[in-house]
Amino acid sequence: MEPRRAAASCSTRLAPWAGQGKGGTNPGGGAPGGGGSGGGGGDTFGCDPISPSFCGYPFPSNVYTVADDSTPTGLRVSFPAEVMPAGKSGHVQDPTPWSSADGFSASSAMLAHFPGAVGDGLPGVRDLAASLDDASPTVLLDVETGERLAHWSEIDLSALAVPGQPLAAPPPEQRSLLIHPAAPLRDGARYVVAIRGLVDEAGDPIEPSPAFAALRDDSASDEPSVEARRELYADIFGALDDAGVPRDDLQLAWDFTTASRANVTGWLEHIRDEAFDIVGDDGPAYTITNVDPDFDPATIAFKIEGTMTVPLYLSTPEGGEPGEPGAALIFGDDGMPDPNPDTPTIEVEWELLIPNRALTEPVALLQYGHGLLGSHTQIESGHFRTFMETFGYAVFSTKMAGMSEDDEGWIQARLATGQLDELQKMFDRLHQGMLNNLMVMRLMSTGLDTDPTYGQYLDGSRRFYWGISQGGIMGGVLMALSTDVTRSCLEVMGQPYNTLLNRSVDFDPFFLLVNTQWEDAREKQFFLGLHQMGWDRVEPAGYTKYMFDQPFSGSPADRRVLMRTARGDHQVTTFGGHVMARAMGAKHLDSGYDEIFDLENVTSQSIDENGAVYIEYDFGLPLEPSCNVPLSVCEDPHGKLRSQDVAREQLHIFFATGVFENRCPGQTCDFSALSGCVGGEDPDPCDDL
Repeated sequence: MEPRRAAASCSTRLAPWAGQGKGGTNPGGGAPGGGGSGGGGGDTFGCDPISPSFCGYPFPSNVYTVADDSTPTGLRVSFPAEVMPAGKSGHVQDPTPWSSADGFSASSAMLAHFPGAVGDGLPGVRDLAASLDDASPTVLLDVETGERLAHWSEIDLSALAVPGQPLAAPPPEQRSLLIHPAAPLRDGARYVVAIRGLVDEAGDPIEPSPAFAALRDDSASDEPSVEARRELYADIFGALDDAGVPRDDLQLAWDFTTASRANVTGWLEHIRDEAFDIVGDDGPAYTITNVDPDFDPATIAFKIEGTMTVPLYLSTPEGGEPGEPGAALIFGDDGMPDPNPDTPTIEVEWELLIPNRALTEPVALLQYGHGLLGSHTQIESGHFRTFMETFGYAVFSTKMAGMSEDDEGWIQARLATGQLDELQKMFDRLHQGMLNNLMVMRLMSTGLDTDPTYGQYLDGSRRFYWGISQGGIMGGVLMALSTDVTRSCLEVMGQPYNTLLNRSVDFDPFFLLVNTQWEDAREKQFFLGLHQMGWDRVEPAGYTKYMFDQPFSGSPADRRVLMRTARGDHQVTTFGGHVMARAMGAKHLDSGYDEIFDLENVTSQSIDENGAVYIEYDFGLPLEPSCNVPLSVCEDPHGKLRSQDVAREQLHIFFATGVFENRCPGQTCDFSALSGCVGGEDPDPCDDL
């Protein structure tokens, strides 16, 4: 397949561009963390000739912004239509969903393409400290602070696991360079990316594009954008030089600005505050629709199903009911989401299991966050039933609208037909899903807790959250915004989705659909980068860095978060768990294995203060691949952690006392007997790709 947008067409589609940009300024004012405009002009590019081999690269870039004094950053994202990925279906992407952003994702991988480049010398995912060395080939620089930031870099080797076929990387000419920040960047801030020292398979240096060489060397060029960018690049090269990165051997450099905190989190925070004002102190109204006292006589006294009345912020999709998949957020004149004027509320299903031991004493409330595209009925699993009866918890759940079983078919249809712009409605619906999950805890602690029949079995003053897999991921958002929960466990989780997806076996079916529309691997990475901008509004990448530092209004002062992962996880890479832990400033609870970059290593006896703690359980699998593919050998430990006795004890002690404790024998969490390995497994498939 020919490249999606040929290099020869790049310069002919450039619009006049007047971006100048100076570091450290913030014309809009008020962006948390300090901001800076750099590169926003009156018009945006089509293709950028500094990276001519793939249109849209480098990404993210301030060339795809325009000045806007109404935003905190002073910028607004503006993608020309010709930059958006055009699939085989012929669907023309509408860039409008991205134009609500005043900058780019603070967690997305930075993308570039150098034909023929290999990964020799790049700072890898297991050697983040190398990215801060003076000689690091890739540099990520905070312009305002002058700080060089930790990251890992890799050549894209992501491959689809096709049944009956060996794992295969993209063709060499389609392999992007990915630069992943080790922790979320500051919101509303300007960054510079610099690349040098890349070589091809023969070990020869990669030559920069003529346009970038002209900017770097201050030489003549007939490319119109070069003259327009002279002043901007004097600023970029000056910032790099101040950080000890000379311009002489650079192969590429560019700047981008991250979206402001208000832009990323403002919609959801507004929905939370307004909706809770609407329902009042007593929480949402509810109806019990079914009670089953015989669901599991050995452990469960009552299985209770019901609905709650929640403010609805979504439209009615074509041919559907209000709030269904395909619905979009409704906005008022103030630019904030508004309840649906025609259908202001929606009935949301929930389920509650009350254990037998509640018949003798009230039990604590434990909210469960379900797995990928799952359902609230997952609480009926046997390990939940025995946990709640053994330790004394009533477990309840509601669906995560936007990423529940109800959404899977709609999402697949959008991917299969190449409608990337339509996926914005998934992010919109996730706003409602987050609200529903915040509301169900309020319902249980103020409504069911005082129910004339079942309230006697519940202690609404003890409120906890346990999210597993997707529930652990999205739990990072819920717990950052919750005003009700002080202790939460996020299990087999990570962030951001931009990093998680390539390294998860769960997403092979979705990428197969993507590949029916876009066969070029660079298009898949561009797709992930574009959509991380939407993810940030509803996934932990936008929220966990505010769990304890500059927390959201109403956050409990005594909040504690326990994070647990399974080494060798096939579905959620522990590398994403490390990013989430660093985002929260977590401590690493030593479990007998490697230290983790930028996390303080501690023992269970030394932890009794508020904050976050991260721990890994080992199941005897090979190390996760060093490149962006999932581990897929031996038995997946993703679902095994929750059923181990020491893990169940750890969870109960944490909820009951707030103490983070390693319960593993000898403080080493070794469950290698459960690996399922037979010997001879490839220790790192990246070597063969």
